[in-house]
Amino acid sequence: MTKKKPNGSKETVQEMDLEQTDTMLAQEDPEAVNAEAREPDAVAKEGNDVSADETVLEEAKESIKEQELMEALATAQGQRDEYLNMAQRVQADFDNFRRRNQNVRKEAFDDGARTLVASLLPVVDNLERAIDAARCSPDTSLREGVEMVLRQFTEVLQKRGVEPICRLGEKFDPNLENAVLQGTVEEGEPGTVCEVFQKGYQMGEFVLRHAMVKVVPE
Repeated sequence: MTKKKPNGSKETVQEMDLEQTDTMLAQEDPEAVNAEAREPDAVAKEGNDVSADETVLEEAKESIKEQELMEALATAQGQRDEYLNMAQRVQADFDNFRRRNQNVRKEAFDDGARTLVASLLPVVDNLERAIDAARCSPDTSLREGVEMVLRQFTEVLQKRGVEPICRLGEKFDPNLENAVLQGTVEEGEPGTVCEVFQKGYQMGEFVLRHAMVKVVPE
């Protein structure tokens, strides 16, 4: 009769058979066994490679973003400088325009003042003639009244910068005087004014009216 082996012994035999089978496979194809052993390392390495690629990609994105920001900043700075230069040019043009307007306004005012004063000079002449005529009259009150009016008038003109041109005995100046008569050598030095027929007036450097004079010939 054949004796039955216990269940545990049967399982032990099966395990031994599996071990023998693995041993035989290893002997027949050792590279397959090594490949199976290396599979976890390969998966880990592939994971590391994917992580490294993602890091490089992120760094590249950051670099591109930084470059774009720098370009945008440079563009903004260029526009800022352009707008600043434009504002400075506009300000300079406005300052020049304001100065020109001020000069034009001042010149127009001075021209008007000179025209007005020039139109009043005959009145001054007539007041002086009236005073000369009143000197022969016994009525001194009339002469004193005219003298007072003339004095007030002259003070107003002086405040406006008006001065008489009366250069008796001085060298004739065609810029200030008009020679209407020629004197004699006995009347003074050659080339000098020996008599003033009508006083001239100037307002600053502008001649309102040239003096009418007699000049000794040279």
